[in-house]
Amino acid sequence: MVFQADNTDGPDVASAAVQKGVTRRFGLLCVGGSGLVAAVVPKDVWATGQHTAAHKLAAPAIVGKARPMAPLVMLDPGHGGKDPGAIGYTGTYEKHVAEAAAQELRRQLLATGRYRVAMTRAGDHFVPLDGRVELAQQHGASLFISMHADALHSPQVRGASVYTHSHGASDSQTADLAKTENSADRYGGPMVHSASPEVQQILASLVTEETRKGSAHMAQAVVSAFNSRVLLLPHPHRHAAFAVLKSAQIPSVLVEMGFMSNRMDEAALRQAGHRAMVAGAMRDAVNRYFASAGVGLAG
Repeated sequence: MVFQADNTDGPDVASAAVQKGVTRRFGLLCVGGSGLVAAVVPKDVWATGQHTAAHKLAAPAIVGKARPMAPLVMLDPGHGGKDPGAIGYTGTYEKHVAEAAAQELRRQLLATGRYRVAMTRAGDHFVPLDGRVELAQQHGASLFISMHADALHSPQVRGASVYTHSHGASDSQTADLAKTENSADRYGGPMVHSASPEVQQILASLVTEETRKGSAHMAQAVVSAFNSRVLLLPHPHRHAAFAVLKSAQIPSVLVEMGFMSNRMDEAALRQAGHRAMVAGAMRDAVNRYFASAGVGLAG
């Protein structure tokens, strides 16, 4: 399972060795939103008793609060590894389109300086559905976005859409789409077991009302941002029991950027310029989501 995280403003929390070295060198170590802050009081000073004079000095004035840690957006490129996802007319693999679009969205989100960004996979790797949700939960994600370009039975259907979690499907097309997505773990072999329908129903009941509202708000932001730039399906906000959207505490959406089963959608998603436009719309949707008062912080 591969995890990639970026934080242009926050501390390098992955470098345990560096933190350990700093702890040995300094008497105090604090982790703040703008990096590691260490009090310049070597331990040998404390050991020799020279700290008495230091205690007589006036404490430095506190001029402001530390910058809060930026929210973490977890991007989930669909499929990967032995699971190619949908395959287009010209042989385009959904897994490659999803990863390329997610990397572009990651780049654009980081460029705003407002977010930390992580990906459930950074490369062509298979990640079980439960593992994708667990990664978001373990790292305290504030928002989870799963990115896809699946296939439908009808090759005439084209356009983007966004999905939120619900035990019942909004329509038969979405129900079929969820069924296909939820079967992705079959590529994981006998070591990967999907939850039974009964367990899925229990998990769906654990999703809090606040999380549902947050997911719906993000879906609406995506539709609004896409509306003037990306062709949308009729009734573009839909819902079904997508296993990858079952987090109880993290607002989550699945974005279909188009369908590999449609020649025009496939051709568009093969173009870096089109993917950049889709990513730009999604970046704007993320900005709108977090700009709404009281929305977005999980955990």
